[in-house]
Amino acid sequence: MVYHHPKLLVAVDCVIFGYEDGELKLLLRPREIEPALGKWSLMGGFVGLEESVEDAAMRVLYSTTGLKDIYLEQVAAFSAVDRDPGARVVSIAFVALIRIDQHDKALVRENGAHWWPLNQLPELIFDHEKIINDGLRSLQKRASFELTGKELLPEKFTLMQLRSLYEVIYQRPFDPGNFRKKVLSLNVLERLNIKNTTESKKGAFYYRFKESEDNSNGDRIFKIN
Repeated sequence: MVYHHPKLLVAVDCVIFGYEDGELKLLLRPREIEPALGKWSLMGGFVGLEESVEDAAMRVLYSTTGLKDIYLEQVAAFSAVDRDPGARVVSIAFVALIRIDQHDKALVRENGAHWWPLNQLPELIFDHEKIINDGLRSLQKRASFELTGKELLPEKFTLMQLRSLYEVIYQRPFDPGNFRKKVLSLNVLERLNIKNTTESKKGAFYYRFKESEDNSNGDRIFKIN
């Protein structure tokens, strides 16, 4: 018996987070094909016959940012029948975290991409707003079990800078004293013998992540809203 299956396309969409100037940002680009030609879209593409979805996502990231060895985590599959008016497309969404200061800026421009602050996003195509919201929840969940920042912050940073990152990830303020106490109790940061003198007259010590430490924690270190 011969089975005739309807045509079904598989795509990947990458929710690429970066952190710059105290803001969590997303890398978006204008869509290059109809429908919705020219409207803002997540970075993505179709999965090739010889690719896994993970390989396809890494290809999209490398061709856009010039970076390899990027933190990448699968979020969910988006399969509503009418999610793409142009074809029957199932999209596998991934969250990626990158250092904005390390990516290939010329390559990003060549792709027509642009970094948008999370709280100032343009109108997006199809279900990409939902994908972004699910991606942010995935990042929040990760940050609740594992001290997050190594993939987003400079190599050395102050605890205030780390707290600012957490505040934009969770979209709420943290008590400075409680945050400091919790973070240092995890024993995953190393204090450096240099200070940032721009945050206060006394100055604030720089820290960095310990290379040999596992940042994960069996219990939540921060609660999700």
